[in-house]
Amino acid sequence: MWLFIKGCGGRGQPDKKISRLELDEFMPKGLTKPSSTIVISASATETAANTFTENEVDLQLNVLDREVFVVTAVDINMGFPDAQAAVNTSSRCSVSTTSRTAIGSLAASNVIAVSNMGIRAAGFVDSGVGFSQLAPDTPQAPMEYIGIIATNNFFIQVQGDGNVAAKTGAVRIWGFRAQASSDVFAALTQSELLSA
Repeated sequence: MWLFIKGCGGRGQPDKKISRLELDEFMPKGLTKPSSTIVISASATETAANTFTENEVDLQLNVLDREVFVVTAVDINMGFPDAQAAVNTSSRCSVSTTSRTAIGSLAASNVIAVSNMGIRAAGFVDSGVGFSQLAPDTPQAPMEYIGIIATNNFFIQVQGDGNVAAKTGAVRIWGFRAQASSDVFAALTQSELLSA
């Protein structure tokens, strides 16, 4: 199998064709043997309107072989908040490496991505102003990865505020399985569990 790296030599440099065996030099330190890209789709729906709900997604990693999941991109499709006169509403979704009791923010080390949508209508009789905030689906920089999941699962949290109906957050994650060295696996696992 061959991969093409766009302009890997820098600005104005030609694309480079590399074999699967050469790919390790582009891997994060301590990780080897990447799989092909895996796409995982999942969602979380509130159990009732305006109720925090979390969904656990099993990655089926082989922990005995120190397998981790390297996240390269995340896309969150959050349901719109309800528009109500004179009521502020919102719908929020986060993706994290460990279980949470509330929607996460990027200030938390266990949160991979966040989406916030809101309508500010307090003080308006018939309408409001909509806002959306997305903590980037994928960073706008040439990064090797945006997160590493060392445990066997990840979590999707969703919650609305001021809505009439329950909201759903749909998530798609791109990444690949990799094997970590013993010391890197131990450090990643401990760091992930302590960030809960």
